[in-house]
Amino acid sequence: MNAEAGAPEGAWARLQKLFRTTAFKLSLAYLVIFAACAFLALGYVAWNARAVLDDQIVSTIDAEINGLAEQYNAGGLRRLITVVERRAREPGASLYLVTTALGEHVVGNVAEVPAGLLTHPGQVETVYTRSSGESSNAVEHRAIVRIFTLPGGFRLLVGRDTEERDRLRAVIGRAFASSLAVVVLLGVVGGWFVASRVLARVDAMTRTTRAIMAGDLDDRLSVAGNGDELDRLALSLNRMLERIGELMHGLREVSDNIAHDLKTPLTRLRNRADAALRGAQTPEALRAALEGVIEESDGLIRVFNALLTIARLEAGSTGAAFAPLDLGPVVRGVGELYEAVAEEQGLSLAVEAPDGLVCAGNRELLGQALANLVDNAIKYGAGGPGPAQVVLQAERGAGVIRLSVADRGPGIPEAERAHVLDRFVRLEDARSRPGFGLGLSLVNAVVRLHRGALVLADNAPGLRVVIEIPVTDQGPAPVTGSGAVA
Repeated sequence: MNAEAGAPEGAWARLQKLFRTTAFKLSLAYLVIFAACAFLALGYVAWNARAVLDDQIVSTIDAEINGLAEQYNAGGLRRLITVVERRAREPGASLYLVTTALGEHVVGNVAEVPAGLLTHPGQVETVYTRSSGESSNAVEHRAIVRIFTLPGGFRLLVGRDTEERDRLRAVIGRAFASSLAVVVLLGVVGGWFVASRVLARVDAMTRTTRAIMAGDLDDRLSVAGNGDELDRLALSLNRMLERIGELMHGLREVSDNIAHDLKTPLTRLRNRADAALRGAQTPEALRAALEGVIEESDGLIRVFNALLTIARLEAGSTGAAFAPLDLGPVVRGVGELYEAVAEEQGLSLAVEAPDGLVCAGNRELLGQALANLVDNAIKYGAGGPGPAQVVLQAERGAGVIRLSVADRGPGIPEAERAHVLDRFVRLEDARSRPGFGLGLSLVNAVVRLHRGALVLADNAPGLRVVIEIPVTDQGPAPVTGSGAVA
């Protein structure tokens, strides 16, 4: 009993849900508009059809009157009465009536007209009864008639029955009503069909989003492939989910990297502090231990600052102002800053940066990215098979400005070039050198914020790092994918 009572309630709830959908409301609105247009169109056709029929009736009456006028002119009233009598006996819709001045019937096929009608000459639409031997002679009919006053007070009525016009109007009226009924029925069925399909897709998207909210971040919204607005919405949401998945993966990766890569400096910091507490016997020893602790702390602060900068760059929330920027002076400024450092390492730093390389960007961020690349080139470019030289170059390409830093060091194997852009990634040869593996990650985040691409290429020998910044870029953008690596 309860199950039987619950089934209709569920069906009614689904029906109410269907009625509340935007697709059904739009279908209903289109139905109302289309029905109104059909009503106006059919009404216009009916009105014009009646006007045409009335014109035809009036034209027929005029032709009859012209013919009777010729007979009257030829033979007077007697000739007119004879012709009317003959025509009145012929079957058809034409009406004739001749009466005396007192309204007495003389000749014609009209038995009765409304009182006073014959005293008002002119055209009028009225009711009448036929004068015939049929049983239906008392039935009222409608006609368009024209009345004339003849010499001697005689009255002449010439008209045409409107039965055919009224029958056609009835046919048009039935077609009008049935057409509107069909339009409404098809509109309701079509609205229900469209809304059901849309609601099914929306329900499927809702189930998928609930599964994603429950923790299944790998699930994606289905795409029908027809390119409609729901497909575009699903594709946009899927891209958003992919980006969220990348960020979640990056967050887990950063957490793991912090847990592993910062454990050593934190342990070293703790051991130095413990050693100072236990073994420092003189103020000088205690001071040296505290300086070591401060140095380790500064290194950790720099790491966390770098991580915070990378996170802000990848989120596009740095608040960095983008403006037209000539990269030539920026490149030359970085070269001047590191020229002395390169000489200390036994390297020569060559800078090639003409003026006029203008793009939309942030001077500080691009300068920091170039500084990181030059610092890495100086740090790892010495001791390679090639000449001890670092080349910092800026040039214009097809729609982009290329900033490159090339060294003659050992380079990076091609299989590792995509991996080194991740946080805390350091190759085996670099683990003996100071650093935490965040430099290239920071550079990649800056480049992606500028809608550019970062390319790691072979310099044969050595490594060549290329930054490509679009010339037409108008401002920072949220990061949506990894930079290009070759």
